[in-house]
Amino acid sequence: MIKFGELIDGQQLTLLSFFADWSEDCDTIHEQLKDVSAALGDKAKLIKIDAEKNKPIIDALKIKKLPTYVLYKTGEVQWRQSGKLEANDLISRLKENL
Repeated sequence: MIKFGELIDGQQLTLLSFFADWSEDCDTIHEQLKDVSAALGDKAKLIKIDAEKNKPIIDALKIKKLPTYVLYKTGEVQWRQSGKLEANDLISRLKENL
């Protein structure tokens, strides 16, 4: 099992997308991240994290609303936003941080 610090510590941008299956605002995340991944290729890692299965991370990051997106580079938060976003908005945000 990979540790959280190892997920976010690399030079590559890492977008963590926190979701829950019961959240209506999260219903498009899976397709949305496919679009983002296709647009960015290997320039960023995209990781979906199920809030229900990862309560310690949710608590540690003080996530109160789903979906929540947290962008890391070299272990530091570059950007964070809660609420539904369009794929193009995510792509733009990631490109700004490349």
